[in-house]
Amino acid sequence: MKIVGIAGSPSGSSRSTALLGHIGRQLAEDGHAWSVIPVRHLPAGDLIAGRSDGEAIQAALAEIAAADGLVVATPVYKAAYSGLLKTFLDLLPQKAFAGKAILPVASGGSLAHALAIDYALRPVLSALGARVAVAGVFAEDAQLRILDGELHLEAALAERLDEARQRFAEALAWGRPGGAGPVVAEAAPPDSLPGFSPLPLYALAT
Repeated sequence: MKIVGIAGSPSGSSRSTALLGHIGRQLAEDGHAWSVIPVRHLPAGDLIAGRSDGEAIQAALAEIAAADGLVVATPVYKAAYSGLLKTFLDLLPQKAFAGKAILPVASGGSLAHALAIDYALRPVLSALGARVAVAGVFAEDAQLRILDGELHLEAALAERLDEARQRFAEALAWGRPGGAGPVVAEAAPPDSLPGFSPLPLYALAT
């Protein structure tokens, strides 16, 4: 299946982007097609003005439209996802994520920012029509280091990332005809399923 990562950090040496790359390599090893949209490389003028007709923006929109699932990665600033990511999400079509499984990933300076995924990012994913968003992963900056271009993770964080990737893979399979488990098209997974955060039904009804 085709998975697209959205790197929402304005920094070229971002921890959240490094986490995105780590997850992407694992998904590629699982046999998925993997690509990344680095939002920081998109034309700033188009992002700020909300113009979606530029060539680079159109290419990014086409990548999202063709994806079966998305991994959205962002640093957390002041208890919210990055302003750069917001400019990109704001110019997407209203139901750009319709029918797609989403894995949100964030990094920040302390656990005080951990709820940013659920209270800042998840409502936007819902508004964009995401079929299901698996429980996201928040990583404290102290839990990962980038040394000589290589990512080093604490064991507990590596385990949580692996569990999230497995939940994401299950959500992808559910949306595929003939996939194991129920096909989820216009409803969130049952509450009894561990690791899933149902999206509001009003966002899934259309």
